Parts: sequence; C-alpha cells; structure tokens
Amino acid sequence: MPSAREFIANLAAQGQHHFAIAEMRQSLGISPAAAKLALLRLAKRGMVASPARGFYVIVPPEYRRLGCLPADQFIPQLMERLGLPYYVGLLSAAQYHGAAHHRPQEFQVVIAKNRRPIVCGAVRVAFVARKRIGDVPVQSFNTPRGTIRVSTVEATAVDLVGYERHAGGLDQVATVLGELAEQIDPQRLVAAAKTAPMPWAQRLGYLLELVDAKASAEALSAYVTGSAKDLAPLLPGTPHAKAPHDERWRLYINAEVEAEP
Repeated sequence: MPSAREFIANLAAQGQHHFAIAEMRQSLGISPAAAKLALLRLAKRGMVASPARGFYVIVPPEYRRLGCLPADQFIPQLMERLGLPYYVGLLSAAQYHGAAHHRPQEFQVVIAKNRRPIVCGAVRVAFVARKRIGDVPVQSFNTPRGTIRVSTVEATAVDLVGYERHAGGLDQVATVLGELAEQIDPQRLVAAAKTAPMPWAQRLGYLLELVDAKASAEALSAYVTGSAKDLAPLLPGTPHAKAPHDERWRLYINAEVEAEP
C-alpha cells in the first residue's frame, strides 16, 4: 500500500497539485483519522497546505516559503469543487492587465455571495460579493497550473469604482484607472457598466476624465446622459447634499481625488 507521501508524489508527477481528503482516503484505503494524521505530518514538513476544509494543495519546494501555492494556482480548482462562479477582480485583476502601481496585499476574488477570506500560509484571498456575476465580462489568463478567469479591463475599471474601499480609496482607484485607460474600449466599457448600478458609471466617467482619459469615457457619457435619473455622490457614504455638482456626470463632487503620477 502506498504511503501518503507517495500519494502526493504521484499526483505531482501527473501535474496535479490539488486533491480532496476523500480522494486520498479512497486511494490509500485508510480511515478519516489516519488520513488527517498523515496530512498533519505532511503539513508540518511544508509539503501540503489546506486553503479550505477538506481541500489540499501540494506545495513544491519553490513555494515552501509561502507555506501554500500562490492563490492563482488553486482558486480555479477550489471554486470548481465548491461549484461557485467566480472571477479575479479589482486590484488583482488590474495586475493581470498590467497595472502594477500598487501590489495588493491579498488576492481579490469576486463571487455571488459573501464568503470568509482564506488564509493559507502567507497567502491571503479576499472574497467580494457581486450581484449579476454571470453578466460580468471576463477573460482567461494562463497560470502554471492551468487557466484563471479574470474580469476584462473594462469590467475591472467598473468594479474598482464600485468597490473603492476594497481598492484603497478613490485616490488609488484613479491611479490604477490612469494605468488601464489606454486599454479600455469605450463601447465595451458601456457594456460592462450596464452590469452594475448606474452610480458606478457616473463615478467612473468622472474619474476617467480626471486622469486625462476623456476618449475612453465618451461613450460612457452618452450612456449616463440617457439613463442616469438621479445625482449620485462621488464618494458614497459621506455627506454630499451641499457639495458642488458635475452636470456632465450627474455627480455631487463630495471628495477631492488625486491620482499618483
């Protein structure tokens, strides 16, 4: 009968770095208690880690210092096992699109409902709940363990404005938008904006103009003009009744925003 160590070595040799505890039990013909004990020993040696209950990753020597696989190398497989639609979003998605001004301290994943964050060694995964997740435009990127779903550059821009608190505030959002602006397709931006609340489009257009990306915002301006019924605050959750208005974007300008050069 092979040992637990031989089990993970065989998986890794086949290019598989993820498994469920039930798979190991079935392969080795051992009890739940024996499986947990064997995995505990392997974990103490840094050979496996568990980002979620019952789900394990095999940690190659080059990632032992992390105490886990990098998040992008196990999130697709974990989400598939859990049956959860997902995409990489916000600052993590911005990195895939070439914006490296601020490296996020956690890997940001968007799903349909709130979920507790993952802590696996030095790897941190934060989940953000998003309505209409199936409508959000995404694309695939390659990773060392397969592919991963990432919001398109336009959808990333929309989400950054919608979840500014998860992105370090409006100053940082504006900075990242400045880095993404050249890649934004104006029509695709409108399509992405239509999957989100109208105030997100209003704020996004204003911030794009603020970072000298007016061309990227032109089609969005027509969408806002034709569809926005109410004035919205630039910074939600703060006083705005006495703030000056921006008529083009139907906004109360209740915050000063300064992008980093």
